[in-house]
Amino acid sequence: MLETEPIRLTQFSKAAGCGCKIAPDVLKSILHEDDEFTPHPHLVVGNNTSDDAAVYDSGNGELIISTVDFFMPVVDDAYNFGRISASNAISDVYAMGGSPLMAVAILGWPIEKLPASLAKEVLNGARFICRMAGIPLAGGHSVDSQEPIFGLCVTGKTTYQRLKRNNTIQEGDLLFLTKPLGLGIVNTAAKRSLASLEDMQTATSYMCALNKIGETFSMIEGVHAMTDVTGFGLLGHLKEMIGNSELAAEVFFDDIPLLPNLNVYLDQFIYPDMTTRNFSAVSADTTSLSAKQLFTLCDPQTSGGLLIAVHPDLKNEIKHIVSEAGYGAICDKPIGRITARGEKKMVVI
Repeated sequence: MLETEPIRLTQFSKAAGCGCKIAPDVLKSILHEDDEFTPHPHLVVGNNTSDDAAVYDSGNGELIISTVDFFMPVVDDAYNFGRISASNAISDVYAMGGSPLMAVAILGWPIEKLPASLAKEVLNGARFICRMAGIPLAGGHSVDSQEPIFGLCVTGKTTYQRLKRNNTIQEGDLLFLTKPLGLGIVNTAAKRSLASLEDMQTATSYMCALNKIGETFSMIEGVHAMTDVTGFGLLGHLKEMIGNSELAAEVFFDDIPLLPNLNVYLDQFIYPDMTTRNFSAVSADTTSLSAKQLFTLCDPQTSGGLLIAVHPDLKNEIKHIVSEAGYGAICDKPIGRITARGEKKMVVI
């Protein structure tokens, strides 16, 4: 009996993970409202600041967080695809300073191309992550689609005291990042069968890791702003944090954690298509970048780390918290700081 080749999920999608997001400038044009409506009185956070999730005041002192995230396969293994998708979606709740309550699934599956048993494995992976987050995967919706798609709608909760926004930075804040960059590069190499097994295992472990530490950060008043770094890359999400304020950010490139062996792939010109679109969206607001800086700082991350802006007096406290949570080797020093606006919004040093 002939052995059949294992099914590679990434070969059934043109893009992978958060690298399949619509480019920032195009998305901005889509979200623009031509008609002016009175803001809903209970909506605390909408899409006007490109924050990680919507927030609704339930009227009893509690805020409800609502978010949705889905994408095409970023890895070939169905179970890990489910784990990564779930971790990525739940991360938006943690990034708002919230605690997740429950999730429902979004599944698109090409039934004539891929067996239903693989879709079941995707769901099993998502259920595992939901259990790790302490929430049920309570239902969902599925369609027969041209490409495999999976993600979650997640509901969470927080309070006004714990709520963290992405655009409430203050001058002098230090920036910390809880996961290394380079996930998009390694995933692209894997899609081309050029990533080493060790590098792919390392990337997968980070993508599957929950950003649960966001719950701890939410209880610290001196954590002024927080977001997760995903498809728009570090500079894209940092630009959203700065917004239209009179502030800027210095980025200490040599202190940014990177996945190992990225030069091996960059030397082969391996990077996601989304990288150049991300650079186009930030190039006017950023100082000149070297090739390595461009391809890592604009690399689209899937289930990336939390980017937090912290009062400088809390530097040692943050280092202790991340060390206790097992992030010490990655998040052991600031990767930047918030300054007064100069010529550019972002200065890479």
